Amino acid sequence: MSTASGTVHNTNAACCSIPPVKSDYVPKGTFKSYGGFNKVYVTGPQTLGDTAIVCVYDIFGFKPQTQQGADIIADNLKVQVLMPDFFENGEAWPVDKFPPKTDEEKQKLQQFFGGIASPPDNKNKLINFGKALKNDGAKFIGVYGFCWGGKVVMLAGGEDGTPFDAVSIVHPAMLSAGDAENLKVPLGLYPSNDEPKEEYEKIVDVLKKKPFADKSDWKWYDSFHGFAAARANLDDSDNKAKYEDLYCTLINFFNKVNGKA
Repeated sequence: MSTASGTVHNTNAACCSIPPVKSDYVPKGTFKSYGGFNKVYVTGPQTLGDTAIVCVYDIFGFKPQTQQGADIIADNLKVQVLMPDFFENGEAWPVDKFPPKTDEEKQKLQQFFGGIASPPDNKNKLINFGKALKNDGAKFIGVYGFCWGGKVVMLAGGEDGTPFDAVSIVHPAMLSAGDAENLKVPLGLYPSNDEPKEEYEKIVDVLKKKPFADKSDWKWYDSFHGFAAARANLDDSDNKAKYEDLYCTLINFFNKVNGKA
C-alpha cells in the first residue's frame, strides 16, 4: 500500500505489459445496451466472466483517452470493462467550456451537476448497473470514476449491500471525507494537484481505520485534474508517463482486492 505521500507501490507483471499509449488512439471496444443504459462501451472478452470492471467517465463523456484506459485495463486483467453512457438522455459538458470562464458558464455547470449529472441520481443508476452484472454471473466487480464520476463511485461504495467489491476515484470532484466514512469496500484514491490536499489527508486517515485498510490504496499525482481521462494530453511526455502510471496503479489495486496480486 502507498504511504500518505504516495511514493510506494507494489509492482507486478501488469505494469510491464501495458501497450504503448497513443495520442491518436482508436478505441477497441463496441457499444451495446445493458443494465438500464441504451449505450455502454464494452471492451475485453466477448462474454462476461467472474470479474468485471465498470468505468464512470468524467463530465466530458466518451473520449478516446478514457476509452484507451478502459482498453488497457481490459487487456491486462483479461476482463470486460464496461463504461455506461450516463449522459445518454442529454449531452456531456463541452471540453472547450472547462473550466467555465464566465458567470453564465459557471451557472450552467452548476445546473449540469444538478440535472443530468446529479451524483445521487447517477449513483442509483450505477448501483442498478452493478446489480445487473452480479445477476449475470460476475462475482467480483470493481468500479473507477473520474472527476464527477469519482463522486458517483464514492456514493455507490457507501451503500449498504453495494454490488461493488472495490471502488477507485481518479482526480475526483467533490472530494469528501464524509463519503469515505460511509465506504463498505476498499478504496483506491488517486487525486491530482487540483484537488484539496487537506481533504485527501482526511480520507487517508479514515481509510487507515477501516477493516479493509490493507486492501485500500492511495497516491497523490503531481499533475492536473483530468490527466488520466478526457483532458489528457498524450503528446506531452510528462502527462503520458503519469497516465501510464495511473492505469498500472488501477490494475494493481483491482488485482490486490481481488486476491490476484
